[in-house]
Amino acid sequence: MPGRNFRELLEKKWDEGKFLCVGLDTDLEKIPDSAQKDSTRATMVAFNRAIVDATKDIVCAYKPNSAFYEARGDEGFAALRETTQYILDQAPDVPVILDAKRADIGSTNKGYVDSIFHYLQMDAVTVHPYLGSEALKPFLERKDKGIFVLCRTSNGGARELQDLMTDGEPLYKKVAHLVREKWNTNGNCGVVVGATYPEELREVRKIVSDMPILIPGVGAQGGDLEKAVQAGKDSRGKGMIIAAARSVIFASPGADFAEAARAEASRLHGVISKALVK
Repeated sequence: MPGRNFRELLEKKWDEGKFLCVGLDTDLEKIPDSAQKDSTRATMVAFNRAIVDATKDIVCAYKPNSAFYEARGDEGFAALRETTQYILDQAPDVPVILDAKRADIGSTNKGYVDSIFHYLQMDAVTVHPYLGSEALKPFLERKDKGIFVLCRTSNGGARELQDLMTDGEPLYKKVAHLVREKWNTNGNCGVVVGATYPEELREVRKIVSDMPILIPGVGAQGGDLEKAVQAGKDSRGKGMIIAAARSVIFASPGADFAEAARAEASRLHGVISKALVK
């Protein structure tokens, strides 16, 4: 949508004391019977709309994971686009981050940029650093968007590559330095660090200063929310996008799924708010 600036939208939400990002990891097989419609597209959209309606005044962002939509073919992709449009219409002050973890050579990334930012109308995206800044240039040039570079991921096997030593420091720290010192020339970058690694999160925060950190791994993945807040907040007590997906959107398998999602989102928001003043 013309005129939208990801960082400006995010800063306004931080000023409101909102740091929770609800992940729209809409697994069709987990959607309650009460939200089932006559097509895959309609079912996914109806479920997402109910979640958005229930949580839009609590969150700082929404983060659909593209895998759950791509897995359903044309209908899933259409559902993703409709979901974003619904957020733009009903919660225009809430930014949308596509968790797609894109990475390729520059010319291919241009295609991803067109798809993600123009067709799908996303405000931000997650990307891999492995191909370097030259390949990521089509993303990095988008001053109005948010580009979140994978740094220290939340999965258990992250150490296999991310702890490899290079120039005297682990690779994830090297990535953090590159993003802050070389890639963030347009002030539109952030990094991804999992809540499951609070000490590494603290180290990355020292490196990236007040850049945004997208922090997945809270909830179903077991990350400690209070530790993540203490480790992830910036010098202003802000800078965090704390993502929870399954624990929120699938908080109840029944007809009260939206109410349950709101209750869990409110609970997480409360924990974050308390942790910020400790």
